[in-house]
Amino acid sequence: MTRSAFAHVDGVLHAEGVSAVSLAEQFGTPLYVYSRAALTDAWQAYAGACAGRRATVHAAVKANSNLAVLNVFARLGASFDIVSAGELARVLAAGGKAENTVFSGVGKSVAEMREALEAGVKCFNVESIPELDRLNAVAASVGKTAPVSLRVNPDVDAKTHPYISTGLKSNKFGIAFDEARAAYRAAAAMTHLRVVGIDCHIGSQITEIEPYLDAVDKLLELVTQIETDGVTIHHVDVGGGLGITYDDETPPDIGEFVRTVLDRIESRGHGHREVYFEPGRSLVGNAGILLTRVEYLKPGAEKNFAIVDAAMNDLARPAMYQAYHGIEPVVQRDVPSHVYDVVGPVCESGDWLGRERLLAIEPGDLLAVRSAGAYGFVMSSNYNTRGRAAEVMVDGDKAYVVRAREEVRQLFAGETILPA
Repeated sequence: MTRSAFAHVDGVLHAEGVSAVSLAEQFGTPLYVYSRAALTDAWQAYAGACAGRRATVHAAVKANSNLAVLNVFARLGASFDIVSAGELARVLAAGGKAENTVFSGVGKSVAEMREALEAGVKCFNVESIPELDRLNAVAASVGKTAPVSLRVNPDVDAKTHPYISTGLKSNKFGIAFDEARAAYRAAAAMTHLRVVGIDCHIGSQITEIEPYLDAVDKLLELVTQIETDGVTIHHVDVGGGLGITYDDETPPDIGEFVRTVLDRIESRGHGHREVYFEPGRSLVGNAGILLTRVEYLKPGAEKNFAIVDAAMNDLARPAMYQAYHGIEPVVQRDVPSHVYDVVGPVCESGDWLGRERLLAIEPGDLLAVRSAGAYGFVMSSNYNTRGRAAEVMVDGDKAYVVRAREEVRQLFAGETILPA
């Protein structure tokens, strides 16, 4: 669905109604390009499936925290899921509301808790007994009661990359399933906490519904036990993690996924509880591309290299997860095709964007790296003193700079040298 926002017209890739060539010429490369239509379509797929049901969609800010992206969702009525006080500030700056924001994350600081309490966030997703103790103390110090949901680790294998798996016993996230009931009793006894829900998140880039249903079943079984202890659970947060198509994956349709999860919860006798979804990648992943220009074509003894101006500091996923992104020429040329490793200029052998890609290209050509809207710019860095890419939002036949390209002097503006 969202990939259709980026299509070739007369042999030239377009973002909605704007040529990618014109975008690169006007704004330079590397360049992140987002489609407002694709963002809207993905959001409406979730919202439409939740319509008339006791369900709320919280956009996961960590996937793409650009203010314009968040503002698109805020205008559509989104709630949000954050993992830092910085992300809370972004939500508020983008027009979101604290009272519709869930604060997740395994390592919340005292300052972050205080800031979120003062802002009035909807709920804290708490991940350990020590965090419960800290939040209770911080809430007492500011004279507030913190609404809490405990993130329970259901020990469900989401069958995804180990770096983005979060629901197994060996992961750092959540409270162990066997310890959760006691943790809820402890939370309910704390004077400045108010238990409101239960939460789980089993991983990312999940392309099957079954792991979610397994997690939901375990979670609902636990809810029944918790309420037997006299602690009321008002909402069930099933997290995010639904996958997208990068290559040949076939994730479930968003609407089918949402309806299947809600039907399972209702069939188990828990339809009176509100359900939270926290999508990230499936909202923004295929709503963005990264444009990069070929600097050199370098033949080698064993491999051919297409050296481009984007690097691992711009898109970290291939180096970090060995992740696949589709890569294609912006302009379809009638030139010989060769197999290339698409690599960047950073001084690391791990600096690659794609391996063994058959491409018909020449030096100076533009390439589009697909599916770059999630965990793209947000994970970028200034390694090798490289300014981060500009970000552009396309809306129909218009394009808007939503984050200016970083200049080198900005990168060390806060640094000083020792006095003479």
